[in-house]
Amino acid sequence: MTKKQKKASYQGDPGDEHVEKTVVETPPVVEQPKRKEPTYKKAGDGWEIKDRMYNLKRGASPLTYLIRGSNIFWFDEEKGYERELKYTSNQRTCFVDEMVGEQRLEHIIFQNGNLFVPKEKTVLQKMMSLYHPHRDKLFEENKPAQKAASEIDILEMEIEALNAAKNLDIDMVEAIMRVEVGSAVSSMSSKELKRDLLLYAKRNPELFLELVNDENVVLRNFGIKATEMGILKLSNDQRTFLWGSNDRKLMNVPFDEHPYSALAAWFKTDEGMEIYSNIEKQLQ
Repeated sequence: MTKKQKKASYQGDPGDEHVEKTVVETPPVVEQPKRKEPTYKKAGDGWEIKDRMYNLKRGASPLTYLIRGSNIFWFDEEKGYERELKYTSNQRTCFVDEMVGEQRLEHIIFQNGNLFVPKEKTVLQKMMSLYHPHRDKLFEENKPAQKAASEIDILEMEIEALNAAKNLDIDMVEAIMRVEVGSAVSSMSSKELKRDLLLYAKRNPELFLELVNDENVVLRNFGIKATEMGILKLSNDQRTFLWGSNDRKLMNVPFDEHPYSALAAWFKTDEGMEIYSNIEKQLQ
């Protein structure tokens, strides 16, 4: 905040020198209004009273689209059985077993992929948001704040993944990229690996972060490199690792385990650590 300076002068007693004083004027502090999130009244059952918008999923936007408003069912876990649903224009519920008297069936029609339901039509809103069997499959409620929160989570995960990718050493870069592109990493330059790693982190941030935190990923890569260079050999049935030089057996792969995941775990054993050191010298 800029402070204004103003010079003021005064005349003292006779014989005194002329004195100038600098007076600093501080502008008044204007308090910025705080943003208020929209709030809505709630019904007795906790239902938020507001207008709601529903959209067909996958960006579908036909001129009109009719979804079923009768002969559909919702399983009531508290009651332990399915309850029939029906949307009518003259009932205060969408549950057939709660309806009284005549039932005037009402159509549920999306226009251009959207269905606007005003706050007064809580019966239809609850049917669409809570009970309809096609909810979150064929259509979904438009929830901007929830969608924004989800997108923020994704963006923050992307940032975390890209920051992690930026700081990885080349051995870890190669280990992770081998999961993505296989043995092709052996013919890629360090610049190509780094570029593809950053792209991979951006496209698949969650999987990328899992790999970064997987202590076995480097060991798996080590085993694959040793096999590619002929130091180790994996049997045709992928159940046994052998020395490449003399076909002497090193270890058996447990049933239902990935060969290189099993090898990575074996490298942590006393016997495996000794073999690891031996292979490391040969790779160097």
